[in-house]
Amino acid sequence: MIKKNIWTISGSDCSGGAGISADIKTAHGLGLEICSLITANTVQNSTKLLAVNPTDVAILQQQVDCLIADKTPTCIKIGLLVNTEQVNWLCHALVQLKNDLPELNVIYDPVGQASVGGGLSRLTTNDLLPLLPLIDVITPNLMEAQQLAQTSNNELPELAHSILVLGAGAVIVKGGHGANHSTECIDYCLARPDKPEQNQAQIEYYQLVSNRIKTNASHGGGCSFATAIACFIAKSYLLRDAFVLSKAFINQGLKFSANSLEQESNYSAFEQLGVPNHANNFPKVSSSLSAQSSQAFKALGLPRGQEKKLGLYPVVDSIEWLKRLLPLGLEIIQLRVKNKTEEQLALIIQQAVAFSQDYKTRLFINDYWQLAIKHGAYGVHIGQEDLVDTDLNAINEAGLRLGISTHGCYEFLLAQQIQPSYLAIGAIFPTKTKDMTGQIQGLDNLSQTLRLATDIPVVAIGGINLARAASVWQTGVDSIAVVTAITESEFPEQAVGDFQTLLTSCNQ
Repeated sequence: MIKKNIWTISGSDCSGGAGISADIKTAHGLGLEICSLITANTVQNSTKLLAVNPTDVAILQQQVDCLIADKTPTCIKIGLLVNTEQVNWLCHALVQLKNDLPELNVIYDPVGQASVGGGLSRLTTNDLLPLLPLIDVITPNLMEAQQLAQTSNNELPELAHSILVLGAGAVIVKGGHGANHSTECIDYCLARPDKPEQNQAQIEYYQLVSNRIKTNASHGGGCSFATAIACFIAKSYLLRDAFVLSKAFINQGLKFSANSLEQESNYSAFEQLGVPNHANNFPKVSSSLSAQSSQAFKALGLPRGQEKKLGLYPVVDSIEWLKRLLPLGLEIIQLRVKNKTEEQLALIIQQAVAFSQDYKTRLFINDYWQLAIKHGAYGVHIGQEDLVDTDLNAINEAGLRLGISTHGCYEFLLAQQIQPSYLAIGAIFPTKTKDMTGQIQGLDNLSQTLRLATDIPVVAIGGINLARAASVWQTGVDSIAVVTAITESEFPEQAVGDFQTLLTSCNQ
C-alpha cells in the first residue's frame, strides 16, 4: 500500500525535541511519509534558546518546485515562520498549491515562544492576517491564542471565536498550558461548516477533557499534535476524529514518559509512540448530550464478550417485511419507515409493535421515539443528527432500549457516555441507502474504534453484503446490520439464512 505523504514547513531544533524532528517522528510513527522544508536553524538546548537563523525564501521555493514533481502533499503542516518575508512567500506558495491541489489541507501551529524560553518569532497578528484565510486548521496553545486574539481572556470558546473570524477554517486551542493547578486539561475546537452556504449558527465546536499528566518529557508536544492532526486528516479522517486521535496520541506519549522508571530531570523530548489504540489514552468528549440522560439504558441481555451475540440485524421499511422476517428466529430487527404522514406512521408503528409481541426478536423503531413510547416498543434507534432534539430521559423512563448511530471515534465516545443499549458504527462501506461521503469507516477504522468499546454491544452497518460479512464479523462486532442485501435479494428468507449460517460458522 502506498503511504500518504505530508509536508512540514517548520524550524529545525538542534536539541532534537521540537520542530522538524518532532514532525518527522510523528509522521513516521503514524505511518506516513513526510518531506521537510526548514524555515530556520535554531541554536538551543534543554535550558535556553540562543539564536534563530532564518532560511532564505528562494531556497524554500526551490524545494517546493522540486518536491511537487514527485512528492505531492496530501496535507501541509506549518510550524515556525520567522519573518514577514517568509509569510509573504508562503501565502503565494499556498495559493498556487491549493489551486493545483483542491483537496489540500493546511495545518498551522503558530510557534511564537520556545518552550525553554525566548522568542522564536516576532510576527504579529497583523503580519499573519494574509496567511490565515489559507489555513484549514490552526492549533495555538493558550498563550499563542491570546497573542493572536490580542487579549488576556483565557476562556477557550471566546479565544477560539476571536481567531476564527480572522479567516482560518478551524481553530483548536490546546489546553496544556492552562490552569496548571487543575487536574484536567481541556482542548477546544471551533470549526466552520464544510458548506459555505451554511449559516454562522451552524459553526461546530468540540471539547475534549483529559487528566493532566505531569512529566518533563513534553518538548515538541505542540509540534507533534499539529503534525498528528495533519496525518489523520491526510488519512481521510474528519476533523473531529483527527482531533480525538491526536489528543490520544499526545496522552499516550506523555503517559509513557510519566510512567517511566527513569524520568529525565531536565526538560526532554516528547515520545511519539504510533497510532493510539488503548482506551485509557483517549480523552472524554465534553458535550451537553452526555448530560441528557442520568442513568444507563436497559441492556439487551447480550453484552460484549459473551459467546452468544446479537448476530444479524435486518433493517426493513414495512409491516410486510416484518411479517416475513420475524418468524426466522432473529435476535434483533429494525423498522425504518420514511415518507409517511403522522397518521400512517402511528398506525404502522402500532401494528409493528403488536405483531412483534408473538416473537422473541427485539424490535427497534427508527427515529420516531414519541410513537415508540406511546405504543410500547421494545426499543428505539436514534441517528446522531437527531440526538439533540430527542428526549433521552423520556425514552429511558418509559423503559425502552436505545440504539445510537455513530460515525467515527468522536461520536462513538460521545454516544458511549450516554450509556445506550447498543452502539452502531457506520458506514463501513459505501451504501445505497444514504450518502455517507466523508464518513466511510472501513475495516481498519472499525477495528480501531472497537478498542474503545465497553460492555455495550456494537453493531456494524453500511454496505455489508454476504461477501463482506465475514471480514466485518471477524473484527469483533456483536451484530451486522443489513438492508439491501436482504430487501433486494431474490430470495430474502434464504439470504437471512445464509447470513446466519455464515456468522455461526465464523464463531466456531
